[in-house]
Amino acid sequence: MAEPSAEPVRAVEVTAELSLLHIDGWQVYVWRDGDEVTVIDTGQPGSGARILAHTGTVTQVVLTHGHVDHCGSAAELQRATGAFVAAGAGDTDAIQAGAALPPPVFEDWERPIHEQVAAGLPEAAPAVTVHRDLIDGDVLDFGGGARVLAVPGHTDGSIAIHLPEHGVLFTGDTVANVGTLSLGVFNRDRARTIEAFRRLAALDVETVCFGHGDPIVEGGGHRLREVAAELG
Repeated sequence: MAEPSAEPVRAVEVTAELSLLHIDGWQVYVWRDGDEVTVIDTGQPGSGARILAHTGTVTQVVLTHGHVDHCGSAAELQRATGAFVAAGAGDTDAIQAGAALPPPVFEDWERPIHEQVAAGLPEAAPAVTVHRDLIDGDVLDFGGGARVLAVPGHTDGSIAIHLPEHGVLFTGDTVANVGTLSLGVFNRDRARTIEAFRRLAALDVETVCFGHGDPIVEGGGHRLREVAAELG
């Protein structure tokens, strides 16, 4: 698949092991354990070559959920590297079929924003083989043991990834940090997303990485708890 644009990758070091790639406005996280490279979310379709230009290779891909701006280039990375792919069990059927997930239940104010955001995206990502359907409590082999938290709400199969050894949390789209730290938007079930947010806020973490918006490198858990206390 051709690259969707000629925009260069903007890479930001988050910690010694973790970097964030900004590609066409979407976010891809890269965790390195020596020669082992784990990519958390893959941006929109057509981003694979630019991800690989930064990583060199990919050992495994972990998808926080099945929306196209997160799993869009998983098939490209798998095809190029043979990467192991894992995703939340509730979204894997759609991811493997190259199908769109059930639509969000919009708040009225979200509709015009979603129309603008979705205008440049296909409805679904190319199909990719998912080797592992992740459920709550699973542990992945990176970052000293990456704990999977099932956080349905944004999508049925949304997951977060907690690295207790490093105090790092990947929230997917349950939480956003665009302008201000807040509950993520475009949710399938807002009440369950709030419940998921509160679960994440209870974790002992310092560095929090979002599907959209800049990571919080220090004090991220405290900031999550502040916002969680204000959620209705």
